[in-house]
Amino acid sequence: MEMVAPSQHIELPIAGMTCAACSTRLEKNLNKLPGVKAAVNLASEKAHIEFDPAQSTAADLVQAIRKTGFAVPEQEVVLELDGMTCAACATRIEKVLNRIDGVSAVVNFATEKARVRIAPGAATLETLVAAVTRAGYGAHESLGTSREEEKQRRAASYRKELRIFWLAAALTLPLVAQMGAMFFGQHEDFLPHWLQWLLATPVQFWAGKRFYVGAWHALRGGGANMDVLVALGTSMAYFLSATITLFGLDQHVYFEAGAAVITLVLMGKLLEARAKAGTSAAIEELLKLQPKTAHLERDGQIVDVDAASLKLDDIFIVRAGESIPVDGEVIDGESSVAEAMLTGESLPVGKTMGAKVFGATQNQEGMLKCRATGVGSHTVLAGIIRLVEQAQGSKAPIQRLADIISGIFVPVVVAISVITFGLWWGFGGEFTPALINAVAVLVIACPCALGLATPTAVMVGTGNGAKAGILIRNAEALEQAGKIRTLVVDKTGTLTEGRPMVTDIIPVAPACPDDVLRLAATLEQGSEHPLAKAVLAHAAEAGITPEAITGFSSITGKGVQGEIGIRLCWLGSPAFFIEQGLKTDEAAIVSLQREGKTVIAVGDQQGVQGYLAIADTLRASSAHAVARLQAMGIEVVMLTGDNQATAQAIAAQAGVNRYLAEVLPQDKAAEIHKLKSLGEAVGMAGDGINDAPALAAADVSFAIGSGADVAIEAADITLMRNDLASVADAIDLSRATLRKIRQNLFFAFIYNVLGIPLAALGMLSPVIAGAAMAMSSVSVVSNSLLLKRWKAH
Repeated sequence: MEMVAPSQHIELPIAGMTCAACSTRLEKNLNKLPGVKAAVNLASEKAHIEFDPAQSTAADLVQAIRKTGFAVPEQEVVLELDGMTCAACATRIEKVLNRIDGVSAVVNFATEKARVRIAPGAATLETLVAAVTRAGYGAHESLGTSREEEKQRRAASYRKELRIFWLAAALTLPLVAQMGAMFFGQHEDFLPHWLQWLLATPVQFWAGKRFYVGAWHALRGGGANMDVLVALGTSMAYFLSATITLFGLDQHVYFEAGAAVITLVLMGKLLEARAKAGTSAAIEELLKLQPKTAHLERDGQIVDVDAASLKLDDIFIVRAGESIPVDGEVIDGESSVAEAMLTGESLPVGKTMGAKVFGATQNQEGMLKCRATGVGSHTVLAGIIRLVEQAQGSKAPIQRLADIISGIFVPVVVAISVITFGLWWGFGGEFTPALINAVAVLVIACPCALGLATPTAVMVGTGNGAKAGILIRNAEALEQAGKIRTLVVDKTGTLTEGRPMVTDIIPVAPACPDDVLRLAATLEQGSEHPLAKAVLAHAAEAGITPEAITGFSSITGKGVQGEIGIRLCWLGSPAFFIEQGLKTDEAAIVSLQREGKTVIAVGDQQGVQGYLAIADTLRASSAHAVARLQAMGIEVVMLTGDNQATAQAIAAQAGVNRYLAEVLPQDKAAEIHKLKSLGEAVGMAGDGINDAPALAAADVSFAIGSGADVAIEAADITLMRNDLASVADAIDLSRATLRKIRQNLFFAFIYNVLGIPLAALGMLSPVIAGAAMAMSSVSVVSNSLLLKRWKAH
């Protein structure tokens, strides 16, 4: 009988659909494929497809979508994982997922989640879940349940585990008390063997059930984890003691060893769970800032509604002392708003009509009427939380060594335990001490501490950064920032305020100052460049209106040209005018440049009509920030498109010893590559659109928060505070986090390096070994929590 392949279901995201006709056309083309039944949803921008893999493959589906003119972007799925007990589990699941073609997965033991990137059509959610299940663990898609629901679920699980621990502790206490009596000379068992057996059995098989289940799943999936060590070690002690009791042999029993180890490991897991919960406290604190209600203006009336129900363009009122519910724009009123919770800036920011306000920030004194511009998942706060969660779920390069060791840890420990048993029995001639020392080796070995060393520190570090207005994209950026030895900074908007002003207008006869300003404003109209904005603002203040212009073109890094009436006119650097064959007043230009001013010339085919001097004042904190960075062993290099004299003046004011002037935007990235070729880690801080290529070229990039969206998108670390001092804070946070990671890894390694030999030499009882193993993970997580004491300067 011929076997019929079962149909498969796949859900593909579709990019590029703009109307119902698009979705209809795509659905029609997909359904032409043999064995395919497709439904395309324009609203969700997804195609839900059932197909027979014997007739059409996932690759066929993707090809059909692309031929129709649409794209299938790479998918990202977050899986909630069940059954992980140590780093070996996380390593095993990661390997299993990464074996699937077109899948790239990172498993985080601390958060118990897997972040999976799937190439178009490469795999389905069912494929991922099936792979994890075959490995002996559970998995389901993270459906974005509310944090309150997640908190309640974890609390219920914690209470259940706590009840099991207390019952296990109550049953174990008499057994441990008997062992304690031995230290005071009581060598005879005061509890009958049968009673010890009765007390130990529920602990072994009821309280310890999770270890047997976990060990079975791990072994069935072809791996080994901490559960294997605990189950094997305690079972050896239990069954030896049960055999002695059953046959009435006159030997010591070790029921207390197995029961105490299980109880202590359960206690360690409980303490670890509490400590791990503290590592995500930063996100909880951010969420608490969101108000529950909003004052909505509807038909001239103010009504209180759930803040989550606000929609784009809704008009809402914020009274003095209240938190702003969503992102918006002020349309009436005047006040100051405390934004420290988002930017780390301690001083309130003044808000008037047209100003932007952000959800979760606090209105100080006046009443504001605002129009909603960002709601739900599209607020700045939601973006911050998303970025923090993404960073906390990523993996730092420093963790690779721990992952490699975790992957082989359990088999190596089992081998050491077998060797210990063989040597003790072979040379000592006694079975019982050999078995107990082998058990101690199994019990003291702890891969958990290795798995928690890096992610817990990363979670606390990124959370701390978010509270200080430092948004870190991933763990690799957090690690790399601490290694920077050269920091390249853009001048405008990074060292300076980024708000240049026209300070001087020098006409060339017969032109007058108004003629020069009108010509400049005409050529700069429509431009978003900071210098253009300064010219247009000055013209507006002077009541000068730009003229009509045709044939406009921009010469990147040099200037612009256009036709005003029948005149061909130019605006740009003095060097640009020299290229056009026009003479400039070198003495006047150099005099202004030495004052730290940028000089632009305007003119036509008849010659230069005049010059405008524009100054962008240095930020008050820049000189201190540069000095602090230099004290941290970081060389600060300034790149600017300005001329040599202006660059020299600004560099001197900021305390920058090394600078490069007249660097065109397209050449900034090349300069970064030159610095990197010297072998040192190079960082780049900037805020403009023309900084994006250089930001991407740097080892670590910092985007000043007030900058262009494209610069922030290109950056590894976004600084919400418009201050170079935030770069120093970010590097300091990175170094503090790296110190904690190194300390954690040292504790985890040294614990196993010392503990396993001591157990093999018979210098540790299984009970002491179990206690030490339980506390190793707790000590690593607790050490990470000490990072909470870090504060931005």
